[in-house]
Amino acid sequence: MSLVINHNMMAMTASRNLTSAYDSLSTSVNRLSSGLRINSSADDAAGLAIRELMRSDISALNQGVRNANDAISLIQTADGALQVVDEKLIRMKELAEQAATGTYNSDQRLIIDSEYQAMASEITRIASATDFNGIYLLNGNLSSETHSGAGLNSTGKLKVHFGPGNDSSEDYYYVQVGTSTASALGVGLGATTTAGRSISTQELAQTALDQINKAIVSKDKIRANLGALQNRLENTVTNLQIQAENLQASESRISDVDVATEMTEYTRDQILSQSAVAMLSQANSLPKMALNLIQG
Repeated sequence: MSLVINHNMMAMTASRNLTSAYDSLSTSVNRLSSGLRINSSADDAAGLAIRELMRSDISALNQGVRNANDAISLIQTADGALQVVDEKLIRMKELAEQAATGTYNSDQRLIIDSEYQAMASEITRIASATDFNGIYLLNGNLSSETHSGAGLNSTGKLKVHFGPGNDSSEDYYYVQVGTSTASALGVGLGATTTAGRSISTQELAQTALDQINKAIVSKDKIRANLGALQNRLENTVTNLQIQAENLQASESRISDVDVATEMTEYTRDQILSQSAVAMLSQANSLPKMALNLIQG
């Protein structure tokens, strides 16, 4: 290469190499300081798209875990109330057994029946008052076979949504709770059949025994269904947590920086930058040699 004054090609080459090394050094600093291999779409456009989809699914799965845990709390609330209903039905059967014997007179049976009716009223009160976050659980609101979420307030059985999509076989299922009022169980004055309405006579008390047994079975079916749903939800929570963990691991492999590899690149680019700066300094001094020739 000729010794010229107008164009310093060596300096231009050193400057270009310095720019390239400095850009690579800047990228390494960005990745090491953020911990991410992908900090913008320019780093890896396809990887960025995959990562963001994974992140959205991870967030949805984590919320699904919270949704399922809320549903477990709801079921436990309903089951706790039914446990109290169970105690009332046991007391009602005890009272019916007492009134069914011939050693009590009519006045005494009326007194026994007054407690029997009080127990029935308490069952209805419990069923009407038991709620979770304003959702009434035992009064029949959740007993319908159908569900509609079209309005501001959903109707019918309760939908528990836990998956990141909208597939009925994968992402949600329903909690259906039977009506647990005294009339629905067939006991107390609100019962639609004579059996179980009252124990004011010996005959009524005897028929009430069978009806109370049916009421206990009906209540136990509701509790068994709730227990099965709770177990299912607990398994769902475990599965969702595993899915979120595996997705997080996949997202990490795509998005996170390999510190060891990146640190190697950083050291290489740092040395190249320092070398380019030194060579640029040397290249800038070359035109002085032409000046020396001119000055003689």
